[in-house]
Amino acid sequence: MKHRLLCALALSALLTACAPTTRVTLLPQADGSASGVVVTTREGQQLLNQPYQVAEVARSGNIGTATTSAEQVRQSHPQLLAQRPPAPEKFVLEFEPGTSQLTADSQARLADIVARAQARAGGEIVVTGHTDRQGSLEANDKLSLERAQTIRTLLIERGFKPELIDAVGRGEREPVVPTDDEVAEPRNRRAELLVR
Repeated sequence: MKHRLLCALALSALLTACAPTTRVTLLPQADGSASGVVVTTREGQQLLNQPYQVAEVARSGNIGTATTSAEQVRQSHPQLLAQRPPAPEKFVLEFEPGTSQLTADSQARLADIVARAQARAGGEIVVTGHTDRQGSLEANDKLSLERAQTIRTLLIERGFKPELIDAVGRGEREPVVPTDDEVAEPRNRRAELLVR
């Protein structure tokens, strides 16, 4: 009996020494976009770049890898999953040609977008302005930033904290509809709002 107890204690101590002190599991992004994380210790690094990859860090600092599944994560960590923030929401507003004035349709949708953004807990917003390919690259860079700043101002006027809203311009670089130069395309004259 004493021998069994000593073996059980030794096995328990051995398993405890082998158990990871830290486990990192990469979860998939809600929108399906790629993501990754680098786990670093004094002994090295391990990149996780596929959903449900796992890095297990031992007391020694060595990093082992494994793979889990959505079902295993749900069963093992239901409380953590319940605390995940909601996926970011994206909204698009369009502009009149060559201006930072919203189209009538976008003006009509603005109140709903503001209400949905205010209902989110985080409240961080990134506004990215875009243009079509009419005009010079420099003029479109300036106009896209003006469009983003116009939306930022409208959001601040409706109660959003200025420090939570970033406004950036991308000019004609990221069209929704690729076109030749100097082609008017209403869907490219837009501001995208990413609400986190």
